[in-house]
Amino acid sequence: MAKSLEYIPVPFLDDNYAWVVTDGTFAIVVDPGVASPVERFCKSRNLLIKAVLLTHHHRDHVDGVRAVLRSCGQADTPVFGPDREPIACVTRRMGDGSEVEVGELNFRASVIATPGHTHGHIVFFQSGVDGQPGHLFAGDTLFASGCGRLLEGSAEEMLASLDKLAALPASTLLHCAHEYTLSNLRFAAVCEPGNEQILRWQEKAAALRLAGRPTLPTTIGHEFSVNPFLRVQQRELQGVLIQRFGLPVPHRLAAFILLRAWKDMFQGEYPDLIKR
Repeated sequence: MAKSLEYIPVPFLDDNYAWVVTDGTFAIVVDPGVASPVERFCKSRNLLIKAVLLTHHHRDHVDGVRAVLRSCGQADTPVFGPDREPIACVTRRMGDGSEVEVGELNFRASVIATPGHTHGHIVFFQSGVDGQPGHLFAGDTLFASGCGRLLEGSAEEMLASLDKLAALPASTLLHCAHEYTLSNLRFAAVCEPGNEQILRWQEKAAALRLAGRPTLPTTIGHEFSVNPFLRVQQRELQGVLIQRFGLPVPHRLAAFILLRAWKDMFQGEYPDLIKR
């Protein structure tokens, strides 16, 4: 019988996570932007890395790959990454609909193209089996209570990418690459001041961080309740946007464009926040 898998966030830099998927013997590592924390974790458990998954080309997601594989991998360990981005360490280039399979861990995942944050951004979705939830490694496309900035792609692309992820089963566990939850929730609470679920999650997330624990993973279903970027059709949120910008909001895309622009400016209004 196959061993059950653990999904463990390994923190590095100020707010990044590399995700380690392991059966206790072998491991898959997602987005190791800095090598040393991942190396320490894998060596502490004597794990052999059998695959690396990369969501996009930014340095805080890819820079640790070679060092991690030198110390905890093998010469032929595959590095799966987007086929539309120039990442030198990638050995298996993946596009929308591609499949990742790592036999040693009985791990299979589908690739979903999610342009917006970068042109070629991809995510990895592992379907749930035997009544267990699936797992989404979302990189910088979907965050807990937020979404990635539009650094290369368009608002149309990002909204379409978020719609793809929102269509996944509600029980899907969301493993994103940054611990942005508290700053995202401060923004979400301003966008929907009447949303009690946001306020309750804000309290719980603050307690988790105070205890030194991650706020991740959340679930797709949970994000529907507390993530303004998945709630652009909500009347209260659209009303807040109309009041703030003095512009009509005729459709979801218009709401998303205004919402993302507001989030980009939010640091200036609230200097204690980090702009994401």
